[in-house]
Amino acid sequence: MKQKTIEKTLKYADKLLDWIVQKVGDLALCVFIIVVGFKIVAFIKKMLKKGFQRHNMDPSVASFLVSFVDIGLKTILLIWCIGILGVEMSSVIAILGSASIAIGLAVQGSLSNIAGGVLILLLKPFQVGDYIIEDNKKNEGTVVAIDIFYTRLHTVDNKTVVIPNGILANSSLTNVTRQDKRRIDIFLGISYDESIVKVKALLAKIIEREENILQDEESEVVIFVNDFEESTVSIGIRAWAPMDLYWKTRWSLLEHIKEEFDRENISFPYNQLDVHVVSDNGKKEIVS
Repeated sequence: MKQKTIEKTLKYADKLLDWIVQKVGDLALCVFIIVVGFKIVAFIKKMLKKGFQRHNMDPSVASFLVSFVDIGLKTILLIWCIGILGVEMSSVIAILGSASIAIGLAVQGSLSNIAGGVLILLLKPFQVGDYIIEDNKKNEGTVVAIDIFYTRLHTVDNKTVVIPNGILANSSLTNVTRQDKRRIDIFLGISYDESIVKVKALLAKIIEREENILQDEESEVVIFVNDFEESTVSIGIRAWAPMDLYWKTRWSLLEHIKEEFDRENISFPYNQLDVHVVSDNGKKEIVS
């Protein structure tokens, strides 16, 4: 049995070698076409991007079209090479037809990604430049490209996340930067001994001095008692900042709150456990 298998393998190897010898010129031509053709495709992509930018085309649509042209031209090159090698397209089509079920299952995901990309471009849940959070896997980042199959995100820690378009089109996501402003929510815990009126007045002064906090009528600043917790009174702050200055404003506000509270001797209570120990003489000792 092994001998027959070896003989068949050697026979196929001989046929393959003979075919390569016969087609060595065609193979060299195909390699040349692929190498040069791919470089030409890259040049066309570059020119398309410049043309789209010059005509102020939507970056999301431009990215999708460039990706579509890239795959289409490369497919044409591969089909051309198959023809040069003497493989009849009718034979290729027959093979593809006989394997249509398997191929259909294999490309099902790819087709859904293409459809997802089209839906994203039509419905515009996000665009290139938006910061999104994909709720399924919690991937988040700035959208840098919407290609024919995938959407690429650039994260704050300089990573590239690639997500299939089908997933983004069929799951919920949060578009953080679609609006021009974003609300800052901060919750502080103060002691029950502190004056709520004093704390609220101090917070109002801090917020008023924060240069990036929006102070217009549509961006109302709210300072309120949020809850009564075990060891603290929870004070809530709601203020608005420009979208592109959100984190800078939030960090600055937290820093100034801590500085002002220290200056006014207002402390942030923390959980403390008192342990009562009974000694042999019956006296109680408290260990904090």
